[in-house]
Amino acid sequence: MTKIRLTNSMTHRKQEFAPLDPANVRMYLCGPTVYDRAHLGNARPVVVFDVLYRLLRHVYGPDHVTYVRNFTDVDDKINAAALARKEAGAAGTLEALIRERTEETIGWYHADMDALGALRPTHEPRATEYIGQMVEMIAGLIARGHAYEAEGHVLFDVRSYPDYGALSGRSVDDMIAGARVEVAPYKRDAMDFVLWKPSSDDLPGWESPWGRGRPGWHIECSAMGDALLGPSFDIHAGGIDLQFPHHENEIAQSMCVHPGEGFAQVWMHNEMLQVEGKKMSKSLGNFFTVRDLLDKGVPGEVIRFVLLGTHYRKPMDWTERKAEEATKILRKWYRFVVDEDPSIIPSGVINSLADDLNTPSALGFLHTAYSSGKHAELRAGLELLGFDIESIRNWVGDASALNEDDRDLVAKLVYERHQAKLNKDFGKADAIRDVLLKAGVELQDQKDDVADWELSPDFDPAKLEALK
Repeated sequence: MTKIRLTNSMTHRKQEFAPLDPANVRMYLCGPTVYDRAHLGNARPVVVFDVLYRLLRHVYGPDHVTYVRNFTDVDDKINAAALARKEAGAAGTLEALIRERTEETIGWYHADMDALGALRPTHEPRATEYIGQMVEMIAGLIARGHAYEAEGHVLFDVRSYPDYGALSGRSVDDMIAGARVEVAPYKRDAMDFVLWKPSSDDLPGWESPWGRGRPGWHIECSAMGDALLGPSFDIHAGGIDLQFPHHENEIAQSMCVHPGEGFAQVWMHNEMLQVEGKKMSKSLGNFFTVRDLLDKGVPGEVIRFVLLGTHYRKPMDWTERKAEEATKILRKWYRFVVDEDPSIIPSGVINSLADDLNTPSALGFLHTAYSSGKHAELRAGLELLGFDIESIRNWVGDASALNEDDRDLVAKLVYERHQAKLNKDFGKADAIRDVLLKAGVELQDQKDDVADWELSPDFDPAKLEALK
């Protein structure tokens, strides 16, 4: 069985992955707050951890992996979006408008992530469906002395959990000194965070032992993860921006309500995304959603390719040039895999993904498979990485008319030229190059690798006869 090694954000080390139960490998990814369209930064963890999901399914079997990604459908931003609609004259109660907004946004999210080739998780819980579990978890924290009620709120007592800050590597005092925290007179400590807060009559609310109210953000993921994966599971993932305070607070809640359990065994975080070298922001005018790109004609597979071109633990820069290059590569590859039946996935692709999700390395092995004419392996590797050949057909067009023998011959000759260059037989290498160029094969030499190639519109296979 393939050994997978993952970098654990808790230990800051790459370690061999050993699931608690190989018959049910369990993973949780923090999902979106559904008040608006997903922007490109939101898409990065979805695509990255979709690849991990696919790898786990490949190694342990599709029926032995449970993947949970939640929807936060109760939140002040959602309330504000619905209120703005009501003030603009939308009909219906605020509660109905909130439900309408969340349903609409979840539909958008599914459509956009589907376009990027992301598999639907095993479970997609909505926070509002787990209020009972949240109330029960909060009551348990109060009973164990880790939470307290104050002025209609219930707050977690961070000083009651000595390991608070282990994930982010900061002490509570350091956090207070360096963070902006909500100051409230009912807090015992500035870092204490809300588990439950009161709701006014016009806002969503549920009955609880502490009055009508709604949950804090952090308790939602703890409760949903516990309900669907148990008090201990294998992997918890998300963007690095969630490491503190969200994930730190999740750990504290879950470990305190289930002492002796391990909660998540491995924590994984993807780095942030930039656009053309700058932080994506509305003020800079470089903020855009996934739907913005799709509507501009950028295919989902191209977006996916660019996102996977940078290792998940490194900051990623989206550029127009990368998108153009990805489009060119996928067009070229598609031409030679459209008629292929998937073969054995190249070991280099598997080993790259098993080495802490090294997607850039995996794509590199696909380049090699293409250049060496192993087109069935190229297709198998593309499909493992989540690229749908039939979907690519929709924007590339059907290139299956290219004769299979011709493309295999070109791939063979390009590879022979590469070997000749390695053997310093430059006369043979130049002779092959000249014939290829006359036949209409466009070559793009690569440093220390087989040349990339594609066929020009005037490609004439008869001119290759001299090299057969």
